[in-house]
Amino acid sequence: MEITGTQIRSSHNATASVGKEPNKNIGLAQCYGDLSSQDCILCYAEIRSILPTCFPRNGGRVYLDGCFMRSQDYSFYDEYTGPYDTVVCGNTTRKSTLFQESTRRAVVNAVTGALRNSDYFAREEMLVTGNNNSAYVLAQCWKTLSPSSCRACLENASVSISKCLPWSEGRVLNTGCFMRYSNTNFLNPLPASGSSSNKGKIITIVFSVVSSVVVITVALMIILYVKKHRYVMQKRKGSYDVEKMAKILNDSSLNFKYSTVEKATGYWNKSNKLGQGGFGTVYKGVLPDGREIAVKRLYLNNRFRAADFYNEVNMISIVEHKNLVRLLGCSCSGPESILIYEYLPNMSLDRFIFDEIKGREIGWETRFKIITGIAEGLVYLHENKNNRIIHRDIKASNILLDFMLHPKIADFGLARSFQADKSHISTAIAGTLGYMAPEYLAHGQLTEKADVYSFGILILEVVTGMESNRSKTTEYSESLLCIAWEHFKQGTVEEIVDPNLMMHIHPNTDFQKDVIKVVHVGLLCTQEAPSLRPSMSAALKMLAKTDESLPTPSNPPFIDENTMELSNITQKLLSYSDSDDCSSVTIVSHGHFYQGSNHFFQGNTS
Repeated sequence: MEITGTQIRSSHNATASVGKEPNKNIGLAQCYGDLSSQDCILCYAEIRSILPTCFPRNGGRVYLDGCFMRSQDYSFYDEYTGPYDTVVCGNTTRKSTLFQESTRRAVVNAVTGALRNSDYFAREEMLVTGNNNSAYVLAQCWKTLSPSSCRACLENASVSISKCLPWSEGRVLNTGCFMRYSNTNFLNPLPASGSSSNKGKIITIVFSVVSSVVVITVALMIILYVKKHRYVMQKRKGSYDVEKMAKILNDSSLNFKYSTVEKATGYWNKSNKLGQGGFGTVYKGVLPDGREIAVKRLYLNNRFRAADFYNEVNMISIVEHKNLVRLLGCSCSGPESILIYEYLPNMSLDRFIFDEIKGREIGWETRFKIITGIAEGLVYLHENKNNRIIHRDIKASNILLDFMLHPKIADFGLARSFQADKSHISTAIAGTLGYMAPEYLAHGQLTEKADVYSFGILILEVVTGMESNRSKTTEYSESLLCIAWEHFKQGTVEEIVDPNLMMHIHPNTDFQKDVIKVVHVGLLCTQEAPSLRPSMSAALKMLAKTDESLPTPSNPPFIDENTMELSNITQKLLSYSDSDDCSSVTIVSHGHFYQGSNHFFQGNTS
């Protein structure tokens, strides 16, 4: 999208139109009215790196707690409501009737203020009668709307957001506007402004206050500067990684010349394209020495994605295991960032288990070996004495298969090192919807048990041939985890086994017993409480031993809507996951969540 940072800095919003029909692309980016210019630039830098996750769908929207971006193949500037509008209630803290009344009044005031403001933005703080609490509200229309469209959008949002009461958090994500209320102050400090008379009053107040206030003010300024500096440095961290990476790789055997890789892929010939994911396209290539390679060509090559690129290079170059994909090299000196891997002819596991035809090519024995191979790879990552690693994105499309159908774990862009003396890592949430552990999704606390949960979901997919977010058969509307849990309790696991497996059953094998055991292990790995989930080494032992009795699994998450504050949100997300327009976007409390394609992420909560 041809929107520049200069446009965003100068006016807090920008639009762009690129190409011609039928390949036209129209974009909009806008920061909320209380964001400073610097924070607006930082928010835009982050959001523009997210939108490509919607590719190759024909459009997408991303809402962050600070800015918004949308891209479509048609002009949408006048739209203010649509089929993907949604309301998200952040948590289940029930508030008093007085808080609810104050919130409703604050919403009305914010709508009125936004319609009076040329920027279509307003915020409101309403003191709750009888206590020290307040209700905080923010309302923002996109500047492409007409005043009447903005009014209609905000009135619709006012009605929608009231559905979150009496809960303490609520957000409305409409096509043309955003609204939020909370019992905690999420509003940003507004820049100083006012008339000359107001300035005179301010000067009078300043000079009438004792000198101790000056000391307090200076101290506050220092604190705010330090916090701001840390925030900006965290956002800019990737720029230093680029320099560090280039310096290291120039003298490294991992470094490939861009021209060599470009030539190996036939100059990115479409016939060599193997597939594409959230952040890049993968091509097959042949090096001058005859080696076949898989080249991951990243969409973005800027400082804000450099950290992920460097992370993947660093992570995978120091680990070696038969069930981990091998990194051959990379290039960051050309016009884009590139990763070069060993070429695996059978590509990814999802192409088999979710395909009715190719699914017939891998029987039960092969699938069981794939499951145990993945488990062995995860045991190596989690228990490596030198560098414990949490993958964070275990799923079928990240399991590659060699010519013998042996599994190899791939895509370490989200992986994190885990020091031995740490109980968990507090980190920004990133991963794929349907595979993320509930405690990680809710609180951002990452342990190896997050990978265990993802592995459990993957087990169920391999056995059933159904995707975790949607079934291949129309009679099921529940999630795969719910389906497996109900059949396990009823003793009817055989009813959900992939029909393709029945074509390969050897008469001398105890197929049904093996399948029930594997599903049992999958449910143990996906228990809601992470402490109840086995380690990967324990899970591997359970799979390997034939006659050992297994503990009874407890309820998986999201079965009982009262057990997790995010259960309703998750169900809402799942209901949107089949959309052809990557517009299903959700925000919840403690930061910003966004969904692109089937990816679901959160801003930093640490």
